[in-house]
Amino acid sequence: MVISATTDYRAAAQAKLPPFLFHYIDGGSYTETTLKNNVSDLQDIALKQKVLNDMSELSLEHDVFGEKLSMPVVLSPVGLTGMYARRGEVQAAKAAEKMGIPFTMSTVSVCPIEEVTPAIKRPMWFQLYVLKDREFMKNVLERAKAAGVTTLVFTVDMPTPGARYRDMHSGMSGPYAEFRRVMQAVAHPSWAMDVGLLGKPHDLGNISAYRNKTTKLGDYIGWLGDNFDTSISWQDLEWIREFWDGPLIIKGILDVEDAKDAVRFGADGIVVSNHGGRQLDGVMSSAKALPLIADAVKGDIKLFVDSGIRSGLDVVRMLALGADCTMLGRSYIYALAARGQQGVEHLLSLYQNEIRVAMTLTGAKSIGEIGNHSIARAM
Repeated sequence: MVISATTDYRAAAQAKLPPFLFHYIDGGSYTETTLKNNVSDLQDIALKQKVLNDMSELSLEHDVFGEKLSMPVVLSPVGLTGMYARRGEVQAAKAAEKMGIPFTMSTVSVCPIEEVTPAIKRPMWFQLYVLKDREFMKNVLERAKAAGVTTLVFTVDMPTPGARYRDMHSGMSGPYAEFRRVMQAVAHPSWAMDVGLLGKPHDLGNISAYRNKTTKLGDYIGWLGDNFDTSISWQDLEWIREFWDGPLIIKGILDVEDAKDAVRFGADGIVVSNHGGRQLDGVMSSAKALPLIADAVKGDIKLFVDSGIRSGLDVVRMLALGADCTMLGRSYIYALAARGQQGVEHLLSLYQNEIRVAMTLTGAKSIGEIGNHSIARAM
């Protein structure tokens, strides 16, 4: 078991949330092998300790697409964030802004773009899925531009939803799902009051704004299943590259050739990711895929990574494996569910301190000094 602030917040989130919501964020696909390996493979990376290097001058600041970050961390897009805390996307965005890092809104957020961007001064990032309904994609991109979104994160590893059996057992999907969710909410009065009652509307805000009709949680799985596009190819993305004049990141890359294709396509960045183990179970962990991809395209494109990061030390491990920047999903949702904006700020401050400690003890005075040489090799 990994002992960390994330572990503590996970336990607090499990106690507070109805099971269908906890297991939705906590689970993976099939037997959850990749979900487990994401964590364990990263934990196996040993860093090289270096001492007596005068580490009094140390900086965690990092530049991404001309944007200064307080540390090499971005909050990942997470669907239904607004179900984990009252108007959760707003709270998470405010926490990210206060801590000096970007927040990435999901296509399938509860709060619409137009609710979140006025709540913060820092430019927001936005994530888009590949969907059959191209008019929706155009609509939401136009709205994102109008709201001042700077960076587009395009998720490509979900042409079809993964088989997440936990959701069928928990009540997120499956027989009598709506009745089971209501009964679970009644049994968790703190969440029922804060989010269930005071956090309305429980709606997929970005989708409803386009459809001009409410898209409730019960419609969520069906709408996504009907709209994911299994025919998508690189050629289908060309209009997005032409339309979007800001930084474009392709999220969901595990294969070296796919990473090279992203460079040829003209993407500004890629996220090495297996969707947190929520799509194809049994694929390589991000920690194992990252060095192979970094060897092939490092320097040609900005390398982000997610999946398995549970501490600031894990952030440093990913940077040592070749990443330029990391993205956090599950860990910040646990904190958001437990304590709202304050929880996310607290978790990020702990990550920040853990990064600082790891840099101090590995002799890296700046983020750019963390690299392959920071990994200890067995003699």
